[in-house]
Amino acid sequence: MFRVIFHLDMDAFYASVEQRDNPSLKGKPLIVGAPPTQRGVVCAASYEARKFGVRSAMPSSVAKRLCPDGIFIRPRMDCYRAESREIMRLVAINGAMIEQVSIDEAYLDLSSLCQAADADASLRQALPLATELKQKILSARQLTTSIGIATNKLLAKLASDFNKPNGLTLIPERDKVAFLRPLSIRSIHGVGKVTEQALNRAGIETIADLQDYPGDLRALVGSFGPVLKRFGFGEDDRALDAGEEIKSISSETTFLRDTDDRPILRACLREQADEISTKLKRKRITAQTVQVKLRYSDFTTLTRQFTVEEPITEAADIYRLACHLLARERLVSRPLRLLGLGVSGLGEPIGKQLVFSLNQPSR
Repeated sequence: MFRVIFHLDMDAFYASVEQRDNPSLKGKPLIVGAPPTQRGVVCAASYEARKFGVRSAMPSSVAKRLCPDGIFIRPRMDCYRAESREIMRLVAINGAMIEQVSIDEAYLDLSSLCQAADADASLRQALPLATELKQKILSARQLTTSIGIATNKLLAKLASDFNKPNGLTLIPERDKVAFLRPLSIRSIHGVGKVTEQALNRAGIETIADLQDYPGDLRALVGSFGPVLKRFGFGEDDRALDAGEEIKSISSETTFLRDTDDRPILRACLREQADEISTKLKRKRITAQTVQVKLRYSDFTTLTRQFTVEEPITEAADIYRLACHLLARERLVSRPLRLLGLGVSGLGEPIGKQLVFSLNQPSR
Protein backbone atom coordinates (compact mmCIF):
# COMPACT_ATOMS: atom_id res chain seq x y z
CA MET A 1 0.00 0.00 0.00
CA PHE A 2 1.29 3.45 -0.92
CA ARG A 3 1.29 5.98 1.92
CA VAL A 4 -0.59 9.26 1.53
CA ILE A 5 0.05 11.74 4.33
CA PHE A 6 -1.44 15.19 4.86
CA HIS A 7 0.12 17.78 7.13
CA LEU A 8 -2.39 20.47 8.06
CA ASP A 9 -1.14 23.72 9.59
CA MET A 10 -3.47 26.62 10.41
CA ASP A 11 -2.15 29.97 9.18
CA ALA A 12 -0.97 32.32 11.98
CA PHE A 13 -3.64 30.71 14.10
CA TYR A 14 -3.96 32.95 17.17
CA ALA A 15 -3.62 36.16 15.16
CA SER A 16 -6.00 34.89 12.46
CA VAL A 17 -8.67 34.13 15.06
CA GLU A 18 -8.33 37.67 16.42
CA GLN A 19 -8.50 39.20 12.95
CA ARG A 20 -11.57 37.14 12.13
CA ASP A 21 -13.33 38.17 15.33
CA ASN A 22 -12.35 41.81 14.89
CA PRO A 23 -12.30 42.68 11.16
CA SER A 24 -10.70 46.07 11.88
CA LEU A 25 -7.47 44.16 12.61
CA LYS A 26 -7.29 42.49 9.20
CA GLY A 27 -4.24 43.38 7.16
CA LYS A 28 -2.55 45.03 10.13
CA PRO A 29 0.59 43.99 12.06
CA LEU A 30 -1.06 42.21 14.99
CA ILE A 31 0.98 40.98 17.96
CA VAL A 32 -0.73 38.69 20.46
CA GLY A 33 0.96 38.98 23.83
CA ALA A 34 1.83 41.36 26.63
CA PRO A 35 1.87 45.12 25.98
CA PRO A 36 5.34 46.50 25.18
CA THR A 37 5.16 48.75 28.23
CA GLN A 38 5.23 45.70 30.49
CA ARG A 39 7.81 42.99 31.10
CA GLY A 40 6.13 40.46 28.86
CA VAL A 41 6.56 38.39 25.73
CA VAL A 42 4.99 37.75 22.34
CA CYS A 43 2.61 34.82 22.15
CA ALA A 44 1.97 34.98 18.38
CA ALA A 45 2.18 37.39 15.45
CA SER A 46 0.25 37.94 12.23
CA TYR A 47 2.04 37.61 8.90
CA GLU A 48 2.06 41.40 8.64
CA ALA A 49 4.05 41.59 11.90
CA ARG A 50 6.31 38.66 11.03
CA LYS A 51 7.63 40.64 8.06
CA PHE A 52 9.31 42.90 10.62
CA GLY A 53 11.00 39.94 12.36
CA VAL A 54 8.51 39.57 15.22
CA ARG A 55 8.31 36.00 16.56
CA SER A 56 6.91 34.03 19.47
CA ALA A 57 8.70 34.20 22.85
CA MET A 58 10.35 37.50 21.90
CA PRO A 59 10.16 40.24 24.54
CA SER A 60 7.27 42.57 23.71
CA SER A 61 9.58 45.56 24.03
CA VAL A 62 11.81 44.13 21.27
CA ALA A 63 8.77 43.42 19.10
CA LYS A 64 7.72 47.05 19.48
CA ARG A 65 11.14 48.27 18.34
CA LEU A 66 11.05 45.97 15.32
CA CYS A 67 7.45 46.80 14.47
CA PRO A 68 6.63 50.31 15.79
CA ASP A 69 3.12 50.25 14.35
CA GLY A 70 2.31 46.81 15.74
CA ILE A 71 -1.04 46.38 17.47
CA PHE A 72 -0.70 44.48 20.74
CA ILE A 73 -3.59 42.48 22.22
CA ARG A 74 -3.78 40.01 25.08
CA PRO A 75 -4.08 36.29 24.16
CA ARG A 76 -7.38 34.46 24.66
CA MET A 77 -6.21 30.89 25.13
CA ASP A 78 -9.63 29.51 26.00
CA CYS A 79 -10.93 30.87 22.71
CA TYR A 80 -8.04 29.37 20.72
CA ARG A 81 -8.48 25.97 22.36
CA ALA A 82 -12.22 26.00 21.63
CA GLU A 83 -11.50 26.97 18.02
CA SER A 84 -8.97 24.14 17.75
CA ARG A 85 -11.57 21.61 18.87
CA GLU A 86 -14.00 22.82 16.21
CA ILE A 87 -11.35 22.62 13.49
CA MET A 88 -10.22 19.13 14.48
CA ARG A 89 -13.82 17.96 14.27
CA LEU A 90 -13.88 19.18 10.69
CA VAL A 91 -10.55 17.49 10.00
CA ALA A 92 -11.93 14.08 10.98
CA ILE A 93 -12.27 12.71 7.44
CA ASN A 94 -13.93 9.30 7.40
CA GLY A 95 -11.30 6.58 7.27
CA ALA A 96 -8.33 8.86 7.95
CA MET A 97 -6.08 8.36 10.96
CA ILE A 98 -5.33 11.67 12.72
CA GLU A 99 -2.37 12.73 14.85
CA GLN A 100 -2.87 16.17 16.37
CA VAL A 101 0.57 17.49 17.25
CA SER A 102 -0.36 20.96 18.49
CA ILE A 103 -3.31 23.28 18.93
CA ASP A 104 -3.24 24.21 15.23
CA GLU A 105 -1.44 21.36 13.50
CA ALA A 106 -2.22 17.74 12.59
CA TYR A 107 -1.18 14.84 10.39
CA LEU A 108 -3.72 12.74 8.49
CA ASP A 109 -3.04 9.34 6.97
CA LEU A 110 -5.32 8.92 3.93
CA SER A 111 -3.59 5.82 2.59
CA SER A 112 -6.75 3.72 2.79
CA LEU A 113 -8.70 6.31 0.78
CA CYS A 114 -6.17 7.00 -1.96
CA GLN A 115 -4.74 3.96 -3.72
CA ALA A 116 -3.77 3.98 -7.38
CA ALA A 117 -1.28 2.24 -9.65
CA ASP A 118 1.73 4.02 -8.15
CA ALA A 119 2.67 6.37 -5.30
CA ASP A 120 2.39 9.60 -7.27
CA ALA A 121 -0.99 8.65 -8.71
CA SER A 122 -2.16 7.93 -5.16
CA LEU A 123 -0.95 11.35 -4.05
CA ARG A 124 -2.82 13.02 -6.90
CA GLN A 125 -6.00 11.27 -5.77
CA ALA A 126 -5.64 13.13 -2.46
CA LEU A 127 -5.71 16.60 -4.06
CA PRO A 128 -9.52 16.98 -4.22
CA LEU A 129 -9.79 15.77 -0.62
CA ALA A 130 -7.29 18.44 0.49
CA THR A 131 -9.10 21.12 -1.49
CA GLU A 132 -12.41 20.06 0.03
CA LEU A 133 -10.96 20.11 3.55
CA LYS A 134 -9.48 23.58 3.12
CA GLN A 135 -12.81 24.88 1.83
CA LYS A 136 -14.71 23.20 4.65
CA ILE A 137 -12.56 24.93 7.28
CA LEU A 138 -12.79 28.27 5.48
CA SER A 139 -16.58 28.07 5.18
CA ALA A 140 -17.24 26.86 8.71
CA ARG A 141 -14.60 28.79 10.65
CA GLN A 142 -13.56 31.64 8.29
CA LEU A 143 -9.92 30.65 8.71
CA THR A 144 -7.33 29.53 6.15
CA THR A 145 -5.07 26.53 6.44
CA SER A 146 -2.07 25.21 4.53
CA ILE A 147 -1.85 21.52 3.61
CA GLY A 148 1.13 19.50 2.43
CA ILE A 149 0.74 16.13 0.71
CA ALA A 150 3.49 13.53 0.46
CA THR A 151 4.27 9.90 1.16
CA ASN A 152 5.66 10.52 4.66
CA LYS A 153 5.57 12.91 7.60
CA LEU A 154 8.94 14.51 6.91
CA LEU A 155 7.99 15.64 3.42
CA ALA A 156 4.36 16.49 4.20
CA LYS A 157 5.46 18.87 6.94
CA LEU A 158 7.86 20.65 4.60
CA ALA A 159 5.16 20.84 1.96
CA SER A 160 2.62 22.51 4.25
CA ASP A 161 5.01 25.38 4.85
CA PHE A 162 5.32 26.26 1.17
CA ASN A 163 3.32 29.23 -0.12
CA LYS A 164 1.79 30.02 3.25
CA PRO A 165 -0.77 31.28 3.93
CA ASN A 166 -3.54 29.22 2.33
CA GLY A 167 -1.12 26.92 0.55
CA LEU A 168 -1.67 23.49 -0.99
CA THR A 169 1.49 21.64 -2.01
CA LEU A 170 2.13 18.11 -3.23
CA ILE A 171 5.61 16.61 -3.32
CA PRO A 172 5.84 13.90 -5.99
CA GLU A 173 7.64 10.81 -4.75
CA ARG A 174 9.82 10.69 -7.85
CA ASP A 175 11.05 14.26 -7.22
CA LYS A 176 11.82 14.10 -3.51
CA VAL A 177 15.59 13.56 -3.75
CA ALA A 178 16.00 16.34 -6.31
CA PHE A 179 14.07 18.99 -4.42
CA LEU A 180 15.81 18.21 -1.14
CA ARG A 181 19.29 18.81 -2.55
CA PRO A 182 19.37 22.67 -2.47
CA LEU A 183 17.75 22.96 0.96
CA SER A 184 19.60 23.86 4.15
CA ILE A 185 20.54 20.94 6.37
CA ARG A 186 18.53 22.69 9.10
CA SER A 187 15.30 21.93 7.23
CA ILE A 188 15.54 18.24 8.16
CA HIS A 189 13.44 17.05 11.09
CA GLY A 190 15.60 16.72 14.19
CA VAL A 191 18.48 18.98 13.09
CA GLY A 192 18.83 21.74 15.67
CA LYS A 193 21.58 24.29 16.17
CA VAL A 194 24.04 21.91 17.83
CA THR A 195 23.62 19.20 15.18
CA GLU A 196 23.79 21.81 12.42
CA GLN A 197 27.08 23.16 13.78
CA ALA A 198 28.58 19.67 13.95
CA LEU A 199 27.59 19.00 10.35
CA ASN A 200 28.78 22.41 9.15
CA ARG A 201 32.23 21.73 10.62
CA ALA A 202 32.38 18.66 8.35
CA GLY A 203 31.41 20.75 5.33
CA ILE A 204 27.76 19.67 5.30
CA GLU A 205 25.60 22.76 4.85
CA THR A 206 22.95 21.62 2.37
CA ILE A 207 21.06 18.37 1.97
CA ALA A 208 23.04 17.84 -1.24
CA ASP A 209 26.19 17.80 0.91
CA LEU A 210 24.52 15.26 3.18
CA GLN A 211 23.44 13.04 0.29
CA ASP A 212 26.95 13.10 -1.17
CA TYR A 213 28.86 12.72 2.13
CA PRO A 214 31.02 9.58 1.86
CA GLY A 215 31.84 9.16 5.53
CA ASP A 216 30.03 7.64 8.50
CA LEU A 217 27.68 10.28 9.93
CA ARG A 218 27.75 8.56 13.31
CA ALA A 219 31.19 10.10 13.82
CA LEU A 220 29.51 13.51 13.59
CA VAL A 221 26.06 13.10 15.17
CA GLY A 222 26.16 9.72 16.92
CA SER A 223 23.25 7.31 16.63
CA PHE A 224 21.22 9.90 14.72
CA GLY A 225 23.55 9.42 11.74
CA PRO A 226 21.76 6.58 9.90
CA VAL A 227 18.35 8.21 10.44
CA LEU A 228 19.69 11.56 9.24
CA LYS A 229 21.02 9.93 6.08
CA ARG A 230 17.60 8.43 5.32
CA PHE A 231 15.90 11.76 5.98
CA GLY A 232 18.35 13.38 3.56
CA PHE A 233 16.95 11.18 0.80
CA GLY A 234 13.35 11.87 1.81
CA GLU A 235 12.85 8.48 3.46
CA ASP A 236 10.76 8.46 6.63
CA ASP A 237 8.86 5.43 7.93
CA ARG A 238 7.48 7.02 11.11
CA ALA A 239 3.86 6.08 11.67
CA LEU A 240 1.22 8.49 12.90
CA ASP A 241 0.62 8.43 16.64
CA ALA A 242 -3.07 8.73 17.44
CA GLY A 243 -2.54 8.53 21.18
CA GLU A 244 -3.76 11.41 23.34
CA GLU A 245 -1.35 10.99 26.26
CA ILE A 246 -0.18 14.34 27.61
CA LYS A 247 3.60 14.57 27.42
CA SER A 248 5.83 17.02 29.25
CA ILE A 249 9.40 17.64 30.38
CA SER A 250 10.08 19.30 33.71
CA SER A 251 12.69 20.06 36.34
CA GLU A 252 12.23 20.98 40.01
CA THR A 253 14.51 22.29 42.75
CA THR A 254 13.80 22.11 46.48
CA PHE A 255 15.90 24.68 48.32
CA LEU A 256 17.80 23.84 51.48
CA ARG A 257 16.42 27.05 52.93
CA ASP A 258 13.28 28.85 51.78
CA THR A 259 14.26 31.85 49.69
CA ASP A 260 12.88 34.79 47.74
CA ASP A 261 16.33 35.99 46.68
CA ARG A 262 15.95 36.99 43.02
CA PRO A 263 19.49 36.12 41.85
CA ILE A 264 19.16 32.65 43.37
CA LEU A 265 15.77 32.10 41.76
CA ARG A 266 16.93 33.37 38.37
CA ALA A 267 19.99 31.12 38.49
CA CYS A 268 17.75 28.19 39.35
CA LEU A 269 15.44 28.91 36.40
CA ARG A 270 18.38 29.24 34.03
CA GLU A 271 19.72 25.84 35.05
CA GLN A 272 16.28 24.28 34.68
CA ALA A 273 15.74 25.92 31.28
CA ASP A 274 19.14 24.63 30.10
CA GLU A 275 18.27 21.11 31.29
CA ILE A 276 14.87 21.14 29.59
CA SER A 277 16.27 22.61 26.37
CA THR A 278 18.94 19.91 26.25
CA LYS A 279 16.29 17.20 26.62
CA LEU A 280 14.12 18.74 23.91
CA LYS A 281 17.02 18.84 21.50
CA ARG A 282 18.15 15.32 22.38
CA LYS A 283 14.64 14.04 21.67
CA ARG A 284 14.42 16.31 18.62
CA ILE A 285 11.11 17.81 19.68
CA THR A 286 9.75 21.27 20.42
CA ALA A 287 7.42 22.74 23.05
CA GLN A 288 4.67 25.32 22.96
CA THR A 289 3.70 25.68 26.63
CA VAL A 290 5.93 26.72 29.54
CA GLN A 291 4.80 26.14 33.13
CA VAL A 292 6.22 27.28 36.45
CA LYS A 293 5.51 25.56 39.77
CA LEU A 294 6.04 27.14 43.19
CA ARG A 295 5.72 25.78 46.71
CA TYR A 296 5.79 28.15 49.67
CA SER A 297 6.90 27.57 53.25
CA ASP A 298 3.41 26.43 54.28
CA PHE A 299 3.42 23.89 51.39
CA THR A 300 0.89 25.87 49.38
CA THR A 301 1.62 24.97 45.75
CA LEU A 302 0.79 27.02 42.65
CA THR A 303 1.29 26.45 38.93
CA ARG A 304 0.98 28.91 36.07
CA GLN A 305 1.53 28.40 32.35
CA PHE A 306 1.92 30.35 29.13
CA THR A 307 1.47 29.08 25.56
CA VAL A 308 3.09 30.47 22.42
CA GLU A 309 2.00 29.75 18.87
CA GLU A 310 5.41 28.97 17.38
CA PRO A 311 7.28 26.03 18.96
CA ILE A 312 10.41 26.71 21.01
CA THR A 313 13.47 24.70 22.02
CA GLU A 314 16.03 27.29 23.13
CA ALA A 315 16.86 27.69 26.81
CA ALA A 316 16.73 31.48 26.49
CA ASP A 317 13.12 31.37 25.28
CA ILE A 318 12.06 28.93 28.01
CA TYR A 319 13.77 31.05 30.68
CA ARG A 320 12.24 34.27 29.35
CA LEU A 321 8.72 32.83 29.45
CA ALA A 322 9.25 31.50 32.98
CA CYS A 323 10.39 34.92 34.21
CA HIS A 324 7.40 36.49 32.48
CA LEU A 325 5.05 34.15 34.36
CA LEU A 326 6.63 34.91 37.73
CA ALA A 327 6.48 38.66 37.12
CA ARG A 328 3.00 38.71 35.58
CA GLU A 329 1.44 36.76 38.42
CA ARG A 330 3.66 38.33 41.13
CA LEU A 331 4.27 34.86 42.46
CA VAL A 332 7.43 35.53 44.45
CA SER A 333 5.58 37.38 47.19
CA ARG A 334 7.22 35.33 49.96
CA PRO A 335 10.04 32.79 50.31
CA LEU A 336 9.83 29.66 48.19
CA ARG A 337 10.46 26.11 49.31
CA LEU A 338 10.40 24.72 45.76
CA LEU A 339 10.67 26.14 42.24
CA GLY A 340 9.87 24.08 39.17
CA LEU A 341 9.88 24.65 35.43
CA GLY A 342 8.30 22.49 32.74
CA VAL A 343 7.24 22.42 29.10
CA SER A 344 4.41 20.66 27.31
CA GLY A 345 2.62 20.78 23.98
CA LEU A 346 5.47 18.70 22.61
CA GLY A 347 5.76 18.14 18.88
CA GLU A 348 8.06 18.08 15.92
CA PRO A 349 10.08 21.00 14.56
CA ILE A 350 8.36 22.97 11.81
CA GLY A 351 10.30 22.98 8.56
CA LYS A 352 10.76 26.39 6.92
CA GLN A 353 12.17 25.53 3.52
CA LEU A 354 10.81 25.63 0.00
CA VAL A 355 9.33 22.59 -1.76
CA PHE A 356 7.46 21.96 -5.02
CA SER A 357 4.14 23.71 -5.34
CA LEU A 358 1.17 22.40 -7.26
CA ASN A 359 1.77 24.74 -10.16
CA GLN A 360 5.39 23.69 -10.52
CA PRO A 361 5.87 21.04 -13.22
CA SER A 362 7.45 17.71 -12.29
CA ARG A 363 11.00 17.11 -13.35
